[in-house]
Amino acid sequence: MNLSRESDDNRCRHCGAHVTHDFRRVYGDQDGNVHRCRECDTAVRIQQGSAAGRDVRTPDPQESPGRHGNIAGRWSE
Repeated sequence: MNLSRESDDNRCRHCGAHVTHDFRRVYGDQDGNVHRCRECDTAVRIQQGSAAGRDVRTPDPQESPGRHGNIAGRWSE
């Protein structure tokens, strides 16, 4: 058993960032997978179900860079 490598279950499927067991349990899909996390999405979208892989009506900050405080793409640099 290799303990030095982290399981893919502890990673966001969209950006690869680490997610905790509790985040997976609360916001993930029925299998405990996380499709979006706080590193790549907003809290509003996550609460609406984006972390569970659901399509939500709130615009995606990665597709609409002027939204959610990301003025002129300053966070993408």
